[in-house]
Amino acid sequence: MFGFGRKKANSDAGDKTLENTKEKLIHVEVPFEAAPDYISPPAETPLSSEQLEMYQTVLHHFQDAELLIPIKEKADSGTERLPLTPDEKAWVTRECILRYLRATKWIVKDAIDRIEGTLAWRREFGIDHQLDDSKNIVTPELVAPESETGKEVVLGFDNDDRPCLYLKPGRQNTKNSFRQVQHLVYSLERVIDFMPSGQDSLALLIDFQQHPEVAAQVETSKIPPLSVGRQVLHILQTHYPERLGKALLTNIPFLGRAFLRLIYPFIDPLTRQKLVFDADFSEYCPREQLDKDFNGLVDFEYKQDVYFPAQVDIAFRKRQHYMKRFEKFGAVVGLSEIDLRGDSEELKVPVGSHPWQNVSSVPTNGGSKLKNRPLVTETTGDIDSKDVDLSRIISKTERVLLVTD
Repeated sequence: MFGFGRKKANSDAGDKTLENTKEKLIHVEVPFEAAPDYISPPAETPLSSEQLEMYQTVLHHFQDAELLIPIKEKADSGTERLPLTPDEKAWVTRECILRYLRATKWIVKDAIDRIEGTLAWRREFGIDHQLDDSKNIVTPELVAPESETGKEVVLGFDNDDRPCLYLKPGRQNTKNSFRQVQHLVYSLERVIDFMPSGQDSLALLIDFQQHPEVAAQVETSKIPPLSVGRQVLHILQTHYPERLGKALLTNIPFLGRAFLRLIYPFIDPLTRQKLVFDADFSEYCPREQLDKDFNGLVDFEYKQDVYFPAQVDIAFRKRQHYMKRFEKFGAVVGLSEIDLRGDSEELKVPVGSHPWQNVSSVPTNGGSKLKNRPLVTETTGDIDSKDVDLSRIISKTERVLLVTD
């Protein structure tokens, strides 16, 4: 069921690590801020005319100035409801809407309900403020004790420019608690901060290798209770849909396999397809971005007082960049993460458009009026040369759609 038969690939990891000692390793104590220039995100799949119409419907729903969202996930008629804040409008991007549409098999009502549910959950969980942690519940200060052994680390990028989040249950240093769930959500939010323009998914590298030196420090359970596993799965599948690009798992012990078998029925089929067991991690990540323990060339040493503040600082600067560009481009719902995470002075993906959609393939009869808008600068007709991220994934001949009233 889990593809555990590939044990040879895992057993060879030790030999490959020894081989790495003969190569020049890259000593690292802080996160990589970006991937090498030769790595770029894959092109997005074009939308059909029906999908584009569904996307516009969801977009228009969240553009409604009268829209009110509950302050908690399980709301009733008496639950307080509030308008979207600027931080929440920055979260409801073009890519966000598309992720939820794909996750709900393009059922518009379900996508709207799911996005509203996540907005409510983010308020309740305490991660709804982009730059002011004093208004959040989940903060660096809260999760710092969980981070002391480096059991969750953002480090490097995979072959598709996805930032990598290492999960190392064998470095567990605390007893089972809700704070562990908060720490995982915090780590997910930070790895999202590291996503480059044009990429909106992440890679999970999960290593179950035991670390007796860590276990000796505190009495912990390496395998969480089933209830915690189901809670984490609910959060991942409900509130981070389509965020997982690939999950690589290795060194899975007997108890770990038993736990996976218990939670496997609760994992949705799309997520199951993204799980890879006991494979050579270097098949999926450039070796100069991969920890040497997994056949990479990165000699990573986790030091809490060095790595953790550096990660906090880098992630905060990336969010500042994101929010500054959100304000620059109008502070509205539906902006593209290509623009928000990019560097171009010009807006490349107008609100309501899709950069990989060929205009000629979309009917113009009925519904919203569609106007051709070249994805080029007005003066030269060329893609802005400064926008390296966009130019490597969009050709000059493609056009986007701008919806007008």
